Amino acid sequence: MVFVTAFEEYALAAFDAGAVDYVVKPVEAERLQRTVQRLKIALHHPPTNLNLLLKQIAPHLKPPAPEHLRWIRASVGASIRLVAVDDVLFFNSDEKYTRVVTTGGEVLIRRSIKELLDELDPANFVQVHRATIVNLRRIERVDRTHTDNFDLRMRDSNEIVRVSRSYTQLFRQM
Repeated sequence: MVFVTAFEEYALAAFDAGAVDYVVKPVEAERLQRTVQRLKIALHHPPTNLNLLLKQIAPHLKPPAPEHLRWIRASVGASIRLVAVDDVLFFNSDEKYTRVVTTGGEVLIRRSIKELLDELDPANFVQVHRATIVNLRRIERVDRTHTDNFDLRMRDSNEIVRVSRSYTQLFRQM
């Protein structure tokens, strides 16, 4: 006794209509012959307007998720240290180098703040100064200063990051 699910019925109907070709087990000679015939025709007559077909399906395709930076490579003497981006408290640029500050210390890298900002996940990292990017998940608290600016107290650290006036709107609603 053979049980056929609703999905299998739809799939078989699609195969019969020529939407796709597939041979199911047990192989039936008639179905195999139709599939082979369709393949022969398809090989000799490719789609005439592939660009039109691509335009029709393009709105239904999901763009790939952007790949964000996950590791920072820093030269430390003769070795290379790998720092997980999730462990970073903040990045601070100083002319030639950028300081990468973590709870375990800091390393220097030769990458600009702009380069880093383009590669970091914007849901977790924001620029708070022309020379500083912070990890939002590592902020312990936001303190308003007497000049109506903000200082960020970083979790598991004594570091304080000053927010410049240009970026205070990020923290005003907190």
